[in-house]
Amino acid sequence: MTGDLFAPQPAAVSSPRLAAFDWRRIAADLDEYGCALVRGVLSPEECTQLAAGYSRLEQFRSRVIMQRYGFGKGEYQYFRYPLPDLVAELRSALYPHLAPIANRWYAAMGLEPRFPALHEDFIARCHAAGQTRPTPLLLQYGVGDFNCLHQDLYGEHVFPLQAAFLLSQPGQDFEGGEFVLTEQRPRMQSRVEVVPLRQGDCVIFPVFHRPVPGTRGTYRVNMRHGVSRLRGGHRHTLGIIFHDAD
Repeated sequence: MTGDLFAPQPAAVSSPRLAAFDWRRIAADLDEYGCALVRGVLSPEECTQLAAGYSRLEQFRSRVIMQRYGFGKGEYQYFRYPLPDLVAELRSALYPHLAPIANRWYAAMGLEPRFPALHEDFIARCHAAGQTRPTPLLLQYGVGDFNCLHQDLYGEHVFPLQAAFLLSQPGQDFEGGEFVLTEQRPRMQSRVEVVPLRQGDCVIFPVFHRPVPGTRGTYRVNMRHGVSRLRGGHRHTLGIIFHDAD
């Protein structure tokens, strides 16, 4: 797929943390594999601080015990507004890099609407439609916990890409607990992608659909993600979803 997707948007180049990454490669990986691994976005100190914040209940709007709803085992909490500074920075600075890819994907799949260049404008659209609850979240897993394959859809307005940041150190803080992505192409068996995250790494992946070229044109491929069973220790993850919930 080609197009003007690699040009950085104005708000994106203002973030030194993200401007240094190879967004051409990230876009190409998303097209080819349905996900992109970005190494070392967060420092170990930032990861530790974010994970430690799980116990600060005042910064969250709700807590979900996954087993109660058949989502898996483990738990997560949704942040409330105003978001912590680092979470807000990541959300607003990632979005302008991803909006051109999202627009190109929607055009290829024949979907509407198109997405504005700035996250604040997209959030204004969500809020006007009654989607006002923030969706960034912290997830916590212990031994035996896992996250079933799912899609993070929270209302009519959905941004088609999201990001997850591993806050714990594999092999030191936990064992197992791999990030898993599956795609189901028409008339084919599911394909699985396991992403080897390290502490501070980010994986960018589709919320629900992505376009895949085929012999009869572009297919709309269904995507789901989850986390495999934790075999030891504790694992924390920061999830960045760009649309708000109704």
